[in-house]
Amino acid sequence: MPGRDEDTGQYTGQYPTQDFLDAINEQEGMAGTGEIADRVGCAHDTAYKRLQVMEEKGLVTSQKVGNALLWVNSQDK
Repeated sequence: MPGRDEDTGQYTGQYPTQDFLDAINEQEGMAGTGEIADRVGCAHDTAYKRLQVMEEKGLVTSQKVGNALLWVNSQDK
């Protein structure tokens, strides 16, 4: 989990990309945004934005299933 700047209160660290990929892999290669956020220890919105960037880079793909968005590790395909 990232630390906070003592003066501003803003988070200073970042969540490693590998943590997101590990969270997906732990769920048999497909996980929802909330599951990933819980595993990584970040907010749902943070996970969603990060996963979108990872999708643009080809690291993960998303699939809409009902009302849920599931993420798949593209590197395992």
